[in-house]
Amino acid sequence: MSGAATPKGAKRRQALVASAAELLLEGGFDAVRHRAVAARAGLPLASTTYYFDSLDDLIACAVELNGNADMDAVRARVAAVTQRRRGPESTVDLLVEVLLGEDEKRPESRERLIARYERFVACARHPALREVQLRLRAQLDEALTEALARSGRTSSEGQLRRLVAMVDGAMISALGEYDPDPRGLARGMLLESIDVMAPPA
Repeated sequence: MSGAATPKGAKRRQALVASAAELLLEGGFDAVRHRAVAARAGLPLASTTYYFDSLDDLIACAVELNGNADMDAVRARVAAVTQRRRGPESTVDLLVEVLLGEDEKRPESRERLIARYERFVACARHPALREVQLRLRAQLDEALTEALARSGRTSSEGQLRRLVAMVDGAMISALGEYDPDPRGLARGMLLESIDVMAPPA
């Protein structure tokens, strides 16, 4: 790992992580293999084992890169939220927008959402990914708390997690079944409980 401490080594390591992250988005965890990552990065096959302790180590770095990109987008959406009291419907629309971003009917948006939910499942099998997911989840909770505060609402940690679980459950079901209106499904579920789980302050 000493080579990674040099500028050249750091650049190569970063290229491998970026390539693995792209493969994750395109084909899921099965697409991330030493040979495929090295080829995508334009580096020798041996570089994947030189700069990373294992394939799981490389995958964890790639998952974190994609997760950080997702969180950057979430924070940008929250930063654009105006400070005003919102009713149930506009609060639900806001939460769906903050959590899901662009229309998932666009191929690149759909692939990013699929990769996000694959990451959730993978955490059950890969301990290294759990640490990444816990960090990302804490950041998401913080961003959503801010979005709700800007809407004149509050939510406990437990209730906030239930809100997110509702959206996640709706999206996993809709993506798997090719539901034509997954956001509508998520909105309907949230509308039934938003005033309980995130009441006006």
